[in-house]
Amino acid sequence: MLKKDLVDIHLTASSFKIMLDKERHHAKKFMQDSFEYSKERWDKSHKPPDFTVEDLVLVSTLNFNNIKGPKKLKYSFAGPFMIKELHGPNSV
Repeated sequence: MLKKDLVDIHLTASSFKIMLDKERHHAKKFMQDSFEYSKERWDKSHKPPDFTVEDLVLVSTLNFNNIKGPKKLKYSFAGPFMIKELHGPNSV
C-alpha cells in the first residue's frame, strides 16, 4: 500500500483517540483494582461452609411466603434435609 492511498486523519481526531485510549486503560485498571479489593474484603470476612455430602441441615423459613397462618405459630426452620451435592464454595 502506498502512502498516498492512506487516509489522512485530522490531528485533533488522532489526539482524541490517544486521550480516549489512555482513559480506557485508566478505567480498566481501576475496575480491576476495585474487583481485587472487593474480593480481598469478601475473602477476609467469609469462611467456607463446613458442610459435607450427606450432612443433615435445616432451612430457615423466614422468607417462605407459602406457609399460611399466624407468623408466631410458624416453624422457624424446615427439615432436616440431606445434602446431596456441593455446587460451589457458597451453595449447597
